[in-house]
Amino acid sequence: MNTVAFALTGLCTAWTLLGTLSVIRATRGQRLPESLASRIEDPFSTSRFDGLAAEERAGRARALPPVSVLKPLCGKDAGLSANLESFFLQDHPNLELVFGVQSPNDPAIEVVRELAARYPASNVKLVVHTGGTAINPKVDNLLGMLPHASHDLLLISDSNVRAPAHYVSEMVETLLADPKNGLVTNLFAGTGEDGLGSALENVQLNGFCAAGTALPTLLGDALIIGKSMLFSRRMFDELGGFRRVADVLAEDYVMGKLFQHGGYRVRIAPTVLDNVTRGMSVRGFVQRQQRWAMLRSRLRPAAQLVEPLTSPLAVLPLAIWLLGPAAAVTWALTLLALRDVGGWVALRGYKHAWLPALLSPLRELFMLFVWFRAPLKRHVVWRGHRVRLGAGTLVFVPAEARAR
Repeated sequence: MNTVAFALTGLCTAWTLLGTLSVIRATRGQRLPESLASRIEDPFSTSRFDGLAAEERAGRARALPPVSVLKPLCGKDAGLSANLESFFLQDHPNLELVFGVQSPNDPAIEVVRELAARYPASNVKLVVHTGGTAINPKVDNLLGMLPHASHDLLLISDSNVRAPAHYVSEMVETLLADPKNGLVTNLFAGTGEDGLGSALENVQLNGFCAAGTALPTLLGDALIIGKSMLFSRRMFDELGGFRRVADVLAEDYVMGKLFQHGGYRVRIAPTVLDNVTRGMSVRGFVQRQQRWAMLRSRLRPAAQLVEPLTSPLAVLPLAIWLLGPAAAVTWALTLLALRDVGGWVALRGYKHAWLPALLSPLRELFMLFVWFRAPLKRHVVWRGHRVRLGAGTLVFVPAEARAR
């Protein structure tokens, strides 16, 4: 029993430590407080934008190929105007912004038109369409937007992303740094919390999700959250294109695997993007994490099965057996702080870092509940219909839902 307890507590410790270090490695420590960042040197950095002044970055950006940014929209998210405006302020000189909505009454239309009027020099296209046959709503929107994109390089960016001015240029630099690179993505900092639900969501995003994305991707097993993906349209079409991901809910994960199986690499660009989370209730937090856990259980069932072994609270009984109560509780709290507070500081700095320190145990309890239910649940809600989620996140939709 001692051997098992030692092995599992060691596994939990190693995953937590390596996960947090991977977040720092992937982001080059860009968001770390200056007192910490000055101690970190990254000899492996591949981004030629590291440390450049804004004027020099803009000069290099002028030599980069053009990019079409695809922004699928649905409704008016909190902070939508500021999120979208950050793309009108990019330093990339040849940028096409393609916004897509699937209803002429979508409130996001007014936001796009106001920004286009405010920045008349920007190349903006607003696509209003009724959608097609893809089951995944985001992919369905993207397929309607795709004919209006002029360039080979496509950047898919979600509506709740807020980006610094050098973001697009850095993404292109990262993609072009090696001909074997196929897709570039980013890590995200959950920001904007205005209540308990959104605070729990941001603790989850900045801790578990960031580490769970950075570590496997840096090890060559791409795990992508598709809020930011840059790739060549020609290359993706050769791999099957959007039709290959039209009927799965985890289109981002499948896209990453398509590029990897095609012999290309998935890279993480160092810039951390803000993912604005506001107005989320505790119930909304649990429901979203339940959906994500259901996706993981269909995509990586073996990994999802052992996921609790990365949870200090789940392993705590074994740690008590091995170390005794006082030392085991100290061990668990230290690992929670390393992952959740450490990830928060790496992605956001010290601001509001007391939140993960306070909420980490509660978030952990919620996630253990979510993990237990994920393999047992078979249905998610899709456009008002309960639909069955199959292997690989393939969705089975009732005939009456398809007819809508």
